[in-house]
Amino acid sequence: MPFINTKYSQEITPEQEEKLKTELGKAITILGKSEDWLMLCFEQNCTLYFEGVKSEKIAFVDVSLYGGAAATACERMTAEICRIFRNVLGIPANKIYVKYSATDNWGWNGGNF
Repeated sequence: MPFINTKYSQEITPEQEEKLKTELGKAITILGKSEDWLMLCFEQNCTLYFEGVKSEKIAFVDVSLYGGAAATACERMTAEICRIFRNVLGIPANKIYVKYSATDNWGWNGGNF
């Protein structure tokens, strides 16, 4: 079960959210995961500073994975996340941080995988 949590400095319209959901659902296959298990969260209007400056368009994207993924897959996923967020929200790649976290213990439906 992958979970992608996005903190974004501005508002996201319902249309943009739908587009992000669709594009991230396709992109998750890069990490060998399926949209069937993908959970997304979009936190809007976050106060985010980068390089000591409160940026207008900036995002922190936290990708949590059950198990993990190869470094090369994460590299490809970062490029795809940056492309998606640039196209949908207009955020330049140098204003997007992407973090990957893997875990061996992931609970769902009253038990663990």
